[in-house]
Amino acid sequence: MAEIARRTTKNNKRVMFLIHRKEVLDQAVKTFKNQNVNPDLLTAGMVQTLTRRVDKLPIPNVILVDEAHHALAKSYQRILNKFPKAIVLLFTATPHRTGQAQLDQIADDIIVGQSIHELTDKGFLAPFRYFQPPNDFDSKLLKRSSTGDFTNESMQQAMSTKIFGHIVKQYKRIAKGMQAVVYTYSIDSAIKIAAEFNSEGISAVEVDGTTSKEKRAVAVKKFRKQKIKILVNVNLFTEGVDLPNVDCVIMARPTASLALYLQFSMRCLNPRPNKTAIIIDHTNNFKTFGYPDDDRDWKHAIKSGKQKSKSLLTDSGISIVTCDYCFAVVKASEVKDGKCPICGKPIKVHETKPVSDVDLVEATKERQRLIKEIVKNNLLKEVANKTVSELHSLKELQAYAKLHGYKPGWAWYQAKRKGLIRK
Repeated sequence: MAEIARRTTKNNKRVMFLIHRKEVLDQAVKTFKNQNVNPDLLTAGMVQTLTRRVDKLPIPNVILVDEAHHALAKSYQRILNKFPKAIVLLFTATPHRTGQAQLDQIADDIIVGQSIHELTDKGFLAPFRYFQPPNDFDSKLLKRSSTGDFTNESMQQAMSTKIFGHIVKQYKRIAKGMQAVVYTYSIDSAIKIAAEFNSEGISAVEVDGTTSKEKRAVAVKKFRKQKIKILVNVNLFTEGVDLPNVDCVIMARPTASLALYLQFSMRCLNPRPNKTAIIIDHTNNFKTFGYPDDDRDWKHAIKSGKQKSKSLLTDSGISIVTCDYCFAVVKASEVKDGKCPICGKPIKVHETKPVSDVDLVEATKERQRLIKEIVKNNLLKEVANKTVSELHSLKELQAYAKLHGYKPGWAWYQAKRKGLIRK
């Protein structure tokens, strides 16, 4: 964005920069200055402020909107509609919104940047491991609010009171000693989680929207200096806060928002030599959205209408296994010699027992059968991590169909489409 702004002002054209958080605005203005953007031709401000002064603003040639998944809000629209001749560039890492209204209502096209996989391979993001410990979370009790996400009341009902201690227990087991950010749904739950950590001798602080800016700044400063291990937050630390030393994210709340899920997950992906980030999911968000770095069809994501988040996955058929020992969520293709790639323990199937009795992931009989087949059958393992376009024989298609429970005729139909069957 800074380079676009620099080139625009160099050509004696005006630029406007819109954002909804002061922290991001301050960082952006500093970056613009360092990149030699002409300040006399720059209007940068929070949308909440600029929308009130829109009639007095200088006419921009280019408008840059950061965190643009918010840009359908009336405050943004008032500004954008005021300057219909301006070139509008929308920037967001999460172009899919909760609800049916999407960015195609204000954007003509989408330019997809490098994927999380590509950024990780190039060292711009840290690799991660995803863990989903057993829990008593009851998603059937969740209800949507007018915003499209779940209500606090329903989230509280869906969460077991045992979760507060369970969060600390699994942190000590999976990510002991790591700097962690906890995302939860209410001030009361955040206070309880922080208290549980502190009672175990792990320094933790709770921050939320009612926390004064001074106290919040002190907490963040202590966290950066590693004087605090755990930051428990409510509706903060998703956008605009520079926390480079987060190594672990703990999800203690569900969400119906793909954007929010990705913001939670990516908080710990700041790179550092030899770092592997840890994501601990206590509310089954993985089942709704898949891996944070799964490839998604973002061109489809900006189209308005009813669509499920998982329908955006380009590789939705990939098989996943949860280790019963360390609770790592791994792709079936990563399982070698029947062993978990994280802890090295055998991928075993146990009789299901109440979570309160043992730390085992419950599995249905069908899931048990599938896990056994995957670890024993080389062909199943080969196709488990492939898409349909990567299958090049009838045997591969048949194995893929078996893996995903498709009818026998599916493999034959796909083989005929690919020209593998002449008749």
